[in-house]
Amino acid sequence: MSITRNIYIIFSNKILICDIYYSIYVYFMAVTPTLVKNTIKRRLTLNSIITNRKTSYYNPGSLHSLLSFQKNLADLLSSHKAYSKDIVIVCIGSDRATGDSLGPIVGDRLSKLNNNYTVYGTLEHPVHAKNLHTTIEQINKNHLHPFIIAIDASLGTSRHVGYVSLINGSLKPGIGVNKELPLIGDVSITGIVGISGMINQMIIQTTRLNLVMNLADFISRGLYLAGRSVT
Repeated sequence: MSITRNIYIIFSNKILICDIYYSIYVYFMAVTPTLVKNTIKRRLTLNSIITNRKTSYYNPGSLHSLLSFQKNLADLLSSHKAYSKDIVIVCIGSDRATGDSLGPIVGDRLSKLNNNYTVYGTLEHPVHAKNLHTTIEQINKNHLHPFIIAIDASLGTSRHVGYVSLINGSLKPGIGVNKELPLIGDVSITGIVGISGMINQMIIQTTRLNLVMNLADFISRGLYLAGRSVT
């Protein structure tokens, strides 16, 4: 009898908890402004698009990751016939926040190498939210049918922090910090610098520089090797 009663109490508590969560959900949807609801829907839609695209992840600390990254990137460039076009690398971010400085650091390193890429976005001349539109206009003006590789820092799940992602498709900069920016890139590369959550801006500000430098080193080396292999 006592065991049955305890089970009933536990079961009743679970029902009560479910009722509480459901009530919170109903209240939230009733009082949340339309703008916030649309933002949530837009994020869910964007997440579903990202999930359905070909995305691969690489651990810079793994022995053979750089070789795999370089090979898969070279295969992507070949499949898009990028070698017959102007390959433009757009490194997005700002050195005003540690986590966001990944793009400019990669751009800075690539600009100092002898390669066949045209690089936009360095520590001296960053590409960020305020000038991304004009940078895209400048690229279209200076290059005929360019093949664009977009690079940016991103936030993700805990198991992917410190990883590099390679995406066969474009990325949408600023989504992690609620900025509306245009899609960019025929191929995209991101360095995952933190866990996505409710305090994304703080995470970007407090990312360890060592993590960013490791990601930047991996990405720039992979791009350099991939560029050499298809030329």
